[in-house]
Amino acid sequence: MLEAALHSGAAHRRSVFEAFARRLPDGRRYGIVAGTGRLLEGIKDFRFGDAELAFLDQHKVVDRQTLDFLADYRFSGDIWGYPEGEAYFPGSPILIVESTFAEACILETYILSVLNHDTAIASAASRMTSAAGNRPCIEMGSRRTQEESATAAARAAVIAGFGSTSNLEAGRRYGIKTVGTAAHSFTLLHDTEREAFEAQIAAFGPGTTLLVDTYDVETGVRTAVELAGDKLGAVRLDSGDLVAQAQWVRELLDNLGNTNTRIVVTSDLDEYAIAALQSAPVDVYGIGTSLVTGSGAPTASMVYKLVSRTNDAGEFVPVAKVAKNKASVGGRKYALRKLNELGIATQEIVGIGHRPEDDGNDRPLLQQFIKNGELLPGWTGHEGVVRAQERHAASMAELPPVVRRLQRGEPAIPTVYEED
Repeated sequence: MLEAALHSGAAHRRSVFEAFARRLPDGRRYGIVAGTGRLLEGIKDFRFGDAELAFLDQHKVVDRQTLDFLADYRFSGDIWGYPEGEAYFPGSPILIVESTFAEACILETYILSVLNHDTAIASAASRMTSAAGNRPCIEMGSRRTQEESATAAARAAVIAGFGSTSNLEAGRRYGIKTVGTAAHSFTLLHDTEREAFEAQIAAFGPGTTLLVDTYDVETGVRTAVELAGDKLGAVRLDSGDLVAQAQWVRELLDNLGNTNTRIVVTSDLDEYAIAALQSAPVDVYGIGTSLVTGSGAPTASMVYKLVSRTNDAGEFVPVAKVAKNKASVGGRKYALRKLNELGIATQEIVGIGHRPEDDGNDRPLLQQFIKNGELLPGWTGHEGVVRAQERHAASMAELPPVVRRLQRGEPAIPTVYEED
């Protein structure tokens, strides 16, 4: 596309691209934006180096004119969007890229790769933390996804309310709290479960978390309490009927005097399993596979469409795809969330070519991330993660209870388009 547009002379037309989702995954009533901070970091450094240019040249992918353009590529436009942690709905203009066609079109795959993955994880994570209530969730999915995706997933999960991750690289990059427990192999390494527990307590103190279901759970709990006393931090359950098991393990711990020892549960948890555990005396959830695969929705199904561009006179004109079931809405968008007197969201108003009128309680949604090619502060790194966590908490407080529930149903916040 870039090569052909350079030949036609249209590559340098000013253009507006928009990333959005036409629909939510089946059974979902909202999604959570994530990945923008990672995306912005990447766009800032988005370059074609000698190795990439040599590959394109040797394999005759593009011509010399296009290679020269790519060699000098620097994004110099503006990027607006919903901040990370924000709830979104079908049609929400999640990311708006304003630049030349040439600069914007080359970013399409990168933008969609990051936003579709991270948003899918954050959307699943938000449902899980909503089901968990005040009980903390630990992200533990690195073994179930590709290595870079694992780090991105940890970041997205923390944005949507997870308290920590087992992924140390995510901790290093983004300042996220890291935690971990021992695996069954650690117990099996030693001649007895008692020796394994003794070694772990000697290394980390009695406040550690001991995995008690390698052999017999009751024996494991009694041995853990005998060795660590009432200072034992937690026991972890990873198999069996977790609801029933947590009930009698809690009773056993209390009878042994360990009323402050917590119960951590793992084992292929998703939002529905977490909801089923609400009545059980569980203190912490460790969540892996379902989280990093989007809990059945591994992509947010976002698309990236040209919605406006200049004509030969330099005037912006809206453009839109009209194909059946895949139509888009042309024109530069401006988004506002309508809130009632209680601060609860009732509608999402998307103005086409104009900013919707604020009634006083309403909240504009789009923020500027890049201006004239320069990354604005506060959206990346650890600061970006903290701001995203705050935005997620505030956004969830605005959603009606029916939207936050796990029952299947259509999105309850309609998107309304207003023409200029």
